[in-house]
Amino acid sequence: MTSTAPAGPTAAIPPIPDAGQAQARILRVLVASQVLSGAGLAAGVTVGALLAQDMLGTTSLAGLPSALFTAGSALAAVAVGRISQARGRRPGLAAGYLGGAIGSAGVIAAAVLSNPVLLFLALFVYGAGTATNLQARYAGADLAQPNHRARASSTVLVATTVGGVAGPSLAAPTGAFAESLGIPNLAGPFLLAGVAYALAAIVLTRWLRPDPLLLARTLAEREAANADATADTAGTREGRGGVVPGTLVMILTQLVMVAIMTMTPVHMHDHGHGTAASGLVIAIHIGAMYLPSPLTGWLVDRYGRLAIAAASGITLLAAGVLAALAPGDSVALLALALALLGLGWNFGLVAGTAIITDAVPLATRAKTQGMVDVAIALAGATGGMASGIMVAATSFPVLALTGGILALAVLPAVAATAYRR
Repeated sequence: MTSTAPAGPTAAIPPIPDAGQAQARILRVLVASQVLSGAGLAAGVTVGALLAQDMLGTTSLAGLPSALFTAGSALAAVAVGRISQARGRRPGLAAGYLGGAIGSAGVIAAAVLSNPVLLFLALFVYGAGTATNLQARYAGADLAQPNHRARASSTVLVATTVGGVAGPSLAAPTGAFAESLGIPNLAGPFLLAGVAYALAAIVLTRWLRPDPLLLARTLAEREAANADATADTAGTREGRGGVVPGTLVMILTQLVMVAIMTMTPVHMHDHGHGTAASGLVIAIHIGAMYLPSPLTGWLVDRYGRLAIAAASGITLLAAGVLAALAPGDSVALLALALALLGLGWNFGLVAGTAIITDAVPLATRAKTQGMVDVAIALAGATGGMASGIMVAATSFPVLALTGGILALAVLPAVAATAYRR
């Protein structure tokens, strides 16, 4: 009889999924959603400026779409982080991708109506997809063991490459398809973006179960009840000291990367190169940003977060020096410099993500991660805007060298963190 007394309450408690099995499933779902969202992300980069230029009849505001993406991305990062904190990763990420789909639809409507105000408003909303695409990497690390967190987040990150590479190559066919529907050609990629973002939201809503953040909290609470030490409570005991250096690493790498990348096509154009050559260099750069992610994740888990964070600063310095010294007519050397630039950014993002995830307790993890991504977005905007001003006042080599030297500011932050530990 004594054995039947607790049977009722015990039976009422739902079973807790195995973390390892859940993590494998969650990574598959996140990878699928990232492939789709990568295609949506590419639309704004590919034709956003051209659409604004065509609609306004001037190049003076052609850079505004990029600024609007960034502003929308920053606001969405806060919203996605707060929703995820309150209700889990699934509703947070799905809401962000749904915002990207709505923004894409707004861009198409603006193109049909030739309404610049609606275009800029829609581009702002479209930026939600960009923020969500980046925030998904955190979901990959929620259930991962501490010594596998970097690999988990980098697996999600590299999946973006598939859609990101396929998206621009579909600009011409989607433009032709748009024209067959009576929609301006340049709005075609946003048809793809709208469908891709909507599908990503559906995939997450339907299959991201169990929710990684909510399950991680449940497991942490169970372990705490059993008085077991967990990685997250250990991180809490160390305090939030890792948040500042982790954020600084990602801010610096984003700022330097965007500044040099933005002005490279302009530098190449000034030296007589066509769009094919600059497109090749940028394609190599984007590949280097994402494709090394699995290897970077392994390096971060194997050799430590701080070591790879330091490597990001050194790699970015090498990229800046090479870009500054490369002859303007050498596509090969500029491509190598931009490859190093992408690799340095990758080192910083993966290492910084792991540092942040280690340092922040589950109780406030998603909210803090959202705020960190706001800082990253603003750093990118600052780098983009400052790069043009600096090149106009000095030259591209000065910009590249300055950016490389600035990246070395990562090293004191890493050294200070290592000393505290």
